Amino acid sequence: MIEAAMIWNEPNNKSHWDPEIDPDWSMFAEMAKCAADAIAAERPGLPRVLGGISPIDPMFIRNMADRGVLDRVDAVAVHGFPLDWNLWQIHEWPAKIEEIRAVTPLPVWVSEVGVSSFGAEEVQAWGLQRTAELLSGRAPRIHWYSLYDLPRAWEATTRHKEAEGSSYYRHFYMGLLREDGTPKPALELFGRHAPEFGLCQWFHFEDHRLHDAVAWMRRLGVRHLRTGLSWADSFRPNALGWFDRQMEALAEFQVTVTFCFTPEHRGLAPHHTSPPIVKEEFAEFCAAMVRRYA
Repeated sequence: MIEAAMIWNEPNNKSHWDPEIDPDWSMFAEMAKCAADAIAAERPGLPRVLGGISPIDPMFIRNMADRGVLDRVDAVAVHGFPLDWNLWQIHEWPAKIEEIRAVTPLPVWVSEVGVSSFGAEEVQAWGLQRTAELLSGRAPRIHWYSLYDLPRAWEATTRHKEAEGSSYYRHFYMGLLREDGTPKPALELFGRHAPEFGLCQWFHFEDHRLHDAVAWMRRLGVRHLRTGLSWADSFRPNALGWFDRQMEALAEFQVTVTFCFTPEHRGLAPHHTSPPIVKEEFAEFCAAMVRRYA
């Protein structure tokens, strides 16, 4: 069942929101408030979470507070990848959470944390164990990213693709399972920390891995899952059929559903990071998904 609705993904990251169009995040704030109100109207009491921020930036949270967004949500979330993308070290995790707690009384979720095996699978295993030592008991939700490696034939959902260099290619090595479904050394370690640690696993449109993922999550003892329903995907043929199959397959887990990604034809610019032309359209999508699945 859906336990929470998350509004957008990494809104302060230029790979997921366009700072050239919306440099002060005022447009994002208005869209987020509209979506939060629509979700509450459909399902009063369903927790609403501000999309996990990356980088972890207390000034962004202050901005959202000043614009009234935090009055409409029940938690905020952070994403951290200190061994791959962040300019801080892994032992700083507790301090990073405290930076956000210092600027808001809302609960702070860790909705994505992970380590790639880009350099070596042993590094990922060490990073998972160290992350568990640093984060255990410090957040109401901790979601490890991710269960599966991203298939190399697919694209990572970033704005600049291969132009990002090795930062882009790390996206393909974040899984506890390799692309062919075989386990990496970190998989067994993760099982020792479930169910306190949940998973974050994005499923692509008509993802062939869905039912195998469910079987692995059962085997690992996962209770909490974060995934997404894409506004952009909702315009594909048979989109509702896919959404129904996805949510039915995940019904046994406590699911945080992230609503995000602008359809190219509904953005001020033709890409998924763009603010929408009409903010109410995103809110209507969120409301429809909550109505259908929560």
